[in-house]
Amino acid sequence: MKRFKEYEPDQMLLLPPSLKEWLPEEHLANFISDIVDELDLAEVYRVYESNGGGQPAYEPRMMVKLLLYGYCVGVPSSRKIENKTYEDVGFRVLSANQHPDHDTISEFRRRHLKKLSLLFVQVLKLCRKSRMVKLGHVCLDSTKIKANASKHKAMSYVRMCEKEKELEEKVRKLLEEAEAVDKEEDRKYGKGKRGDELPEELRFHKSRLEKIREAKKALEEEEREKSSDGDKKGVPDKRQRNFTDPESKIMKDGSTKSFIQGYNCEIAVDAEAQVIVAADVSQEAIDKRQFKPVIEKVKENTGKIPEEVSADAGYFSEENIIYATQEGIDAYVSPDKIKHGEKQPLIKGRISKSLSIKERMRRKLRTKLGKERYSKRKETAEPVFGQIKERRGFRQFLLRGLEKVKAEWQVICLTHNLLKLYRYAYVPANA
Repeated sequence: MKRFKEYEPDQMLLLPPSLKEWLPEEHLANFISDIVDELDLAEVYRVYESNGGGQPAYEPRMMVKLLLYGYCVGVPSSRKIENKTYEDVGFRVLSANQHPDHDTISEFRRRHLKKLSLLFVQVLKLCRKSRMVKLGHVCLDSTKIKANASKHKAMSYVRMCEKEKELEEKVRKLLEEAEAVDKEEDRKYGKGKRGDELPEELRFHKSRLEKIREAKKALEEEEREKSSDGDKKGVPDKRQRNFTDPESKIMKDGSTKSFIQGYNCEIAVDAEAQVIVAADVSQEAIDKRQFKPVIEKVKENTGKIPEEVSADAGYFSEENIIYATQEGIDAYVSPDKIKHGEKQPLIKGRISKSLSIKERMRRKLRTKLGKERYSKRKETAEPVFGQIKERRGFRQFLLRGLEKVKAEWQVICLTHNLLKLYRYAYVPANA
């Protein structure tokens, strides 16, 4: 009879096992643990300095490890992280066999999200230390990511005006009916019945009316701020506002060609090893105005300006090319949308200085060097979105509001860089 290795599921352990033995030394969880131990979390710990009595808080370093590891492996949900501390060895090792509940994890993220996003620069410095960032060529690109809100919860300004009148009429009729009922009951049963309970239908319509008035007022104020001549222009009929996340916008997703309620997420990626050197979020569907701010963020994060920058037609404007030239950047930004696989004939010879900025750029991108530089976008920036959205499954923000979404996007991008460090076999100082 064939012999098998001993298997005793109910065997009691005489000595407690070491958590370090539960995973291979080179496992991502161990790497994240060592990296976080190397990061400066003083700003996170400072929050707890004035805390008095009560139950001790979970160790902040442990909570940061859980969150960053969760984003790395596509498990950002606080409920799922709580479950993983029981079911997944990587999470269990990072939590040292502790099990913070999802409310605690969610509150920690909410409380420290801005501070966690600032770790982006610290991780970027580690990438530069590993020579994964050269700033020889940087690619700009953007993608639309869904907000934590449904597009069906949005309403146009003209529809708000119509709905406001409709609800006002409904509320008026319901109040008249309620008053008639009260009078009839007083006649039958006498006075003394409490009359301050609003009928459920009336409460619902009143609440909707208040929300629509608030949204309508907000759109009017936004338009007034943009207009130089006060409120004379009014709000365009098609301007929309979402009731769940008012700061998100309806945008067309370039990959699916469908409209989503979301945000426009920007990245600048170094061509050396696909490290993100700057990240931002915009409420504008078009990228043209984001070119300069993203380059400025690269300069802020690294202290340097890239030698070359490439970007698609969404980023082109004469002002952007002039700005790049003034900064000493060799820009490759297409003035026209170029379809994948579309081939254009090469151009040889010097480019005349008498041509317009747009025409000079057109000709520049049709030279052998220009084609080679512009094609770097396909192998540099585009795969990063594939890694974030496809491999890690990040397709919708957990948080609401522009500032929180910006911070969450920074965390997503810093965990992308952590994964790059891990795959490039970076060895933390304390490992």
